[in-house]
Amino acid sequence: MNDFLRSVSAALSLIGEADPELLSIVALSLRVSLMASIVALLIGAPIGAWLAISRFRGRQLVIVLTNALLGLPPVVVGLALYILLSRSGPLGSAGLLFTPTAMVIAQTLLATPIVVALVHRPSTLLWAEYSDLARTDGLSRLRSIALLFALGRASLLTAFLAAFGRAIAEVGAIIVVGGNIRGFTRTMTTAIALETSKGDLPLALGLGVILLLLSVMVSTVAFLLMGRVGEK
Repeated sequence: MNDFLRSVSAALSLIGEADPELLSIVALSLRVSLMASIVALLIGAPIGAWLAISRFRGRQLVIVLTNALLGLPPVVVGLALYILLSRSGPLGSAGLLFTPTAMVIAQTLLATPIVVALVHRPSTLLWAEYSDLARTDGLSRLRSIALLFALGRASLLTAFLAAFGRAIAEVGAIIVVGGNIRGFTRTMTTAIALETSKGDLPLALGLGVILLLLSVMVSTVAFLLMGRVGEK
């Protein structure tokens, strides 16, 4: 018990003293996760809105598959990317393996289905209400999607926050494609796993506290926004 309390005290000291290594890990985590969330939003939001306004054979199957990807195992994503980006893989010449870029790609693949699902559901409700108006005005699909984005701004923000929460908490995929290299690809989650296995609890606890606070903050904001969307 005393050892645990000393570890907690040391962890709080690291946070209070703005330990350079801790700040570097947190900064990389935020940078990678924010970039992945933005890319996931740019890819997933148009797909979600397009599925809401389009009618084609196999549409329901696409929606089911998209929702099924919400449970995509992170380690499997990491393994697939590793094979693609390794020297013997089809994308090996790009030299992306064990770089922050590979980590962004992995997090994007995991976050995009979340964005698609969270944008599709409210967009479907909005389209049911405004589709006649859009057809009367002769709006194209692109302009119809823009209309849904304008009407559903809160759902876009909710999707972004949910994607960010998914990305920043990820460890399985990014440790496979990032390698957990100190000062280069080490994020909060991978550092926590490594430092815990080494017995360096102060740094692991310090990062854990920061990650927990970020996750709670993002989840709270997303929950409040989803409540607002549900009331409309």
